[in-house]
Amino acid sequence: MSIEEGSLPLGIDETMRLQYEVEQLYSRYAAAIDDGRLDEWPEFFTEACFYAIVPRDNFERGLPLAVMRCESRDMLKDRARAIRETMMYEPRYVRHQITNVRIERVDESIHAQANYAVFEVLMDELPKVLSVGRSIDLIRREPDGALRFREKRAVYDSVLVPNSIIYPL
Repeated sequence: MSIEEGSLPLGIDETMRLQYEVEQLYSRYAAAIDDGRLDEWPEFFTEACFYAIVPRDNFERGLPLAVMRCESRDMLKDRARAIRETMMYEPRYVRHQITNVRIERVDESIHAQANYAVFEVLMDELPKVLSVGRSIDLIRREPDGALRFREKRAVYDSVLVPNSIIYPL
């Protein structure tokens, strides 16, 4: 069913509850990354999942090239372990701002989008904007009742990217 302006196909109580649950998922997702709890990051996804950081031009043209691409929860776990144990990079903090969370459609999945801005702070530098764009997501309710991302595409607006994107967006 489609959620259009002025229509509440699920009823107001169900729509508000689902909106709250989806916003909480996005908030917990951002907090885990921002707080450096990367071991928790894969748990926000279903076992069979897809995650990509994609430039807007490629996304709009349907091109598969991505800055970061993972096609299962195990690949996400490998990425988190690589960040923690094997990658060499200057220590940094990141902070996510996720806004305008909206549910586009509900069928066997929840089709949602949100705008994001990610800021990065290196220890001896002023904060800078790392990435700005939108997150285009498919969310599933798991048998345990939890909402998890089935697909998450961070589509960044700039054609330029920093030298490295270390943390997930």
